[in-house]
Amino acid sequence: AWVFLQERIRGLQWFAIGLSVVGLLFILEPLNMQGTIASKLLAMLAGVSWAAGSIVAKKLREKVELDLLSLTAWQTVFGAIPLVVIALLVPSQPIVWSAPFIGALVYNVIPGTAIAMLLWLFVLNRLSAGTAGLGMLMTPVVGVLAAWLQLGEQPGLTEAIGMVLILAALVLNSLQALRQ
Repeated sequence: AWVFLQERIRGLQWFAIGLSVVGLLFILEPLNMQGTIASKLLAMLAGVSWAAGSIVAKKLREKVELDLLSLTAWQTVFGAIPLVVIALLVPSQPIVWSAPFIGALVYNVIPGTAIAMLLWLFVLNRLSAGTAGLGMLMTPVVGVLAAWLQLGEQPGLTEAIGMVLILAALVLNSLQALRQ
């Protein structure tokens, strides 16, 4: 947002950004990550494409009055294209069409993607991209807490430290926003 949208980063926001990056590193533990280089690159590409989509959406809304529902639909369509190509190219087991599979598919498409994207674009329309982006750092915190509550996966010390650092960064960012 700073580079492409010329959004100013002020005082505490710089510190909050640094704190959130350190917190994210504590949660992800990059030195202990499992998986291949390809999976790590895909995860990074997902983050970059999400950021690029947010910047494009913000730029479009500056130039043209777009309905959020239309913008959501188009971003979802363009996001689905590479997923369909990958699904066709990567060998996998045949799909077993069952009620649980269809339920999971519907859940992922409607609340998990379309509604989530609509809400994200609504937030992005109301806040600066930088502030909204910092708020997205709650995603790994919620993921760790949900795994603890739903699956009994107790967070380790490094994950707990990471969550505290991210929450502190969000508080600092909120304080900076209140000062403006």
